[in-house]
Amino acid sequence: MTTLSGVSRKTQRNLLDPSTWHLRTRLVLVAMALLVAICGAVGIVSYASMDAVFNRQLDKQLEQASNRAIEFGRPPSSFPSGRPDPLEARGQGAGTLSARIDGAIVRGGGLIDAAGNRAPLSAQDEQVLLALPLDNRPVDRSLSNGDYRLVAVKTPYGDVIVTGLPLADKQTSEASLVWTMVFVSVGGLVLIGLAGTVIIRRTMRPLEQLSEVATKVSRLPLDAGEVALAVRVPPSASHPGTEVGSVGYALNQMLNNVARALEARQESETKVRQFVADASHELRTPLTAIRGYTEMLRMTESFTDDGWKSLARVQSQSERMTTLVEDLLLLARLDEGQPLKVGDVDLTQLVIETVSDEKVMAPDHVWQLRLPEEPITVRGDGTQLHQVLANLLSNARKHTDPGTTVVTGVMLSADGSAVVTVTDNGPGIPADFQGRIFSRFARADAARSGSEGTSGLGLSIVESIVGAHGGSVEVTSKPGRTEFALRLPLVSSERV
Repeated sequence: MTTLSGVSRKTQRNLLDPSTWHLRTRLVLVAMALLVAICGAVGIVSYASMDAVFNRQLDKQLEQASNRAIEFGRPPSSFPSGRPDPLEARGQGAGTLSARIDGAIVRGGGLIDAAGNRAPLSAQDEQVLLALPLDNRPVDRSLSNGDYRLVAVKTPYGDVIVTGLPLADKQTSEASLVWTMVFVSVGGLVLIGLAGTVIIRRTMRPLEQLSEVATKVSRLPLDAGEVALAVRVPPSASHPGTEVGSVGYALNQMLNNVARALEARQESETKVRQFVADASHELRTPLTAIRGYTEMLRMTESFTDDGWKSLARVQSQSERMTTLVEDLLLLARLDEGQPLKVGDVDLTQLVIETVSDEKVMAPDHVWQLRLPEEPITVRGDGTQLHQVLANLLSNARKHTDPGTTVVTGVMLSADGSAVVTVTDNGPGIPADFQGRIFSRFARADAARSGSEGTSGLGLSIVESIVGAHGGSVEVTSKPGRTEFALRLPLVSSERV
């Protein structure tokens, strides 16, 4: 649960980080954000403009209604208190509010309902009317019957005539305008989102093609062997006339240059391998002759003590050079991909025999076995697999001190492959050397003790033979424990 929660939080952080989004997603969101801003600005301006137009129209109607109320409510000179009710003025429409204020008293206040009848004002409404400013300027107030636009005009007769018109029609029109703009804007956003996604996806398709080509090239094994670099950006995405096309064209040019360089490298490697194979083959004859003549001299001639030492030195160096030549010739054959002599190989028995040979050569080491109860059989070349084990055991013997424990084990892994391990408790291999330990002629004599010289080809031969069998080899090392692990398929395809 902790792992899933951690992954969920990481995913959420990635979703909240715009730098991790796809470019097309950001472009669509930017386009929609701009559209939202434009729609918002248009909506605000339109709403403000329509509100100003409605207010002007309403103020004009309010001014006319106020004038009619004032004119109708003009008192007779003999009896001012008997002035007629301004609500009775002709031409006042439904919803019109009129009231006369004498001092702090509202007289004759009311409004015309939808049926044309008079409706009284509440006490709360009268308090709102009494609080109106006497500057002849229309103001909006909320009454018990809804929102009204009111104006209070002081007449020459000392009283105040209040006239009002309802804001319901204005508010309904403005609400209709707002909802219309909202629906239009949302519809526009949806259309822009869909159309923008399609258009931007098509526009970004050349970039995706460039990415696909670069990804395919990044997965090709370019470090060794013959490489067919046939991946190219399609012509539709490599026109120099456009920005993306220029990038595609430049990428194709780069790939052409890399392909030529790989071909030159492969040709050079082929020549070197052929030279090594030819030289190794040619050197076998004189080395055999040297060893033969050395043996003949040992059997037919008499030498001083120094002469015998020199002759022994010649013989040992010729044998060492013969081993080196045989190793080089084997690597050349493996590089050429020569077929293996495939058969059933009992790894358990092979390990027992190889360890027994090493035990005779190095009795000062402790040799141990960890074997399964049942034999493990693989398909492969028995001779070459024997050389792999011999090289690993010889490597452990040569680079560790007397008394070192070397454990050789055979087991089945969870993926169904056979695993052979060679582990010692020697001083270990430096971390900076482990990355190139399987390279040819790689040696780190200072890393692990030992007096025997090596050519630096043993582990390279191990990797090449195991690779030819469809397996892998890896090393893990630290002071006090070094382990080489071979993985071989139980059934390997026969090479033809």
